[in-house]
Amino acid sequence: MSLIISKKGQTAQKLDKASFEKEDYLQNYIHENPESIPVYEIAEDKKLLVICREFPTESGPIDALAIDKDGDLYIVETKLYKNPDKRTVVAQALDYGASMWKHLNDFNEFLNRVDKEVQAKFKMSFEEKVKSFFAIEQENYQMLLENVSSKLRDGNIKFVILMDSMDERLKDLIIYVNQNSQFDIYAVQLEYYKFNEYEIMIPKIFGVEVKKNIKGASTGGQRRKWTKEDFLKEAREITNAKTYSAVENLLNFSYQNSSKVVYGTGNNGVVSCKLNTTGGEITPYRLESKGILIFGLDYVLYQKEKVSQEKVYAFIDELKKINGIDARDGVNFKQSELHFDLSTETGQKEIETIKEKFINFIKEVTK
Repeated sequence: MSLIISKKGQTAQKLDKASFEKEDYLQNYIHENPESIPVYEIAEDKKLLVICREFPTESGPIDALAIDKDGDLYIVETKLYKNPDKRTVVAQALDYGASMWKHLNDFNEFLNRVDKEVQAKFKMSFEEKVKSFFAIEQENYQMLLENVSSKLRDGNIKFVILMDSMDERLKDLIIYVNQNSQFDIYAVQLEYYKFNEYEIMIPKIFGVEVKKNIKGASTGGQRRKWTKEDFLKEAREITNAKTYSAVENLLNFSYQNSSKVVYGTGNNGVVSCKLNTTGGEITPYRLESKGILIFGLDYVLYQKEKVSQEKVYAFIDELKKINGIDARDGVNFKQSELHFDLSTETGQKEIETIKEKFINFIKEVTK
């Protein structure tokens, strides 16, 4: 393909497609110009921030690691068409994803690695860069971190295969994988032209047009509107009778004892409990339709102007006394994320104890 450029309809010149000499130049280009990855075709307001190059994993270095405003994590693998191993690029990207999911168990360690990369590149912290790039405030930044942590823990990672040219076989492979699995893989072809000191890039993305035909798969950027009925329906379909009963019990409890409940907009059912304290609104826990209760008190501790940290720590100590509680480190505070599995016999036995302790916490923070 050639381009024709002219000045005011005159002196037209033909530009033939140029070529990248090295993959390193392609990697650096997307790092400096992340808008060259056209995720805005997935959703109009979506854009990527490339946070790392050559991110180390047990399977080798990832060419580029990126995030979007929703906290989705993207592995970007670059290949030149002339590279003889280009046919294995999809398997290579998936291998990196599996390695991140299996070996990056400490989210704080992950953040520290990323922060060092961002500091070196942009001369500012990861937090500052994210807030500036996506134009978000502290609360949305915390939600983004929670989403990244959750996606990393669940292995819910998106993939971008970026090349200067792409044959039909690779496009067909990516469309096939997208349509017949829960993976989200996008192929980006970045055509390259040069005119004097200018570079012209024409990005084309493939894989967005595929409509997933399996339950629970991504819908290409569209957000789902959940209701109580939808949430309970999914819980009934994906859990057993005892787990469903526990989920329904806690959901009804949330309606009765929260200031309000807010449903997420992702592919899986999540409902958050909101509570009005004397200092403002906080979110002490969220309930997942698969039967997981999470007291995300890391951000509540961060909001010390809204609620006393002493009272939150006292609540955490009370929760830790319950059998089956799994206390994990949060982004800012140790042992501040408490997970409870309602699918276990222990989880089902301790529901009333959890409700009792939460009611006591409500009394403390609202008086």
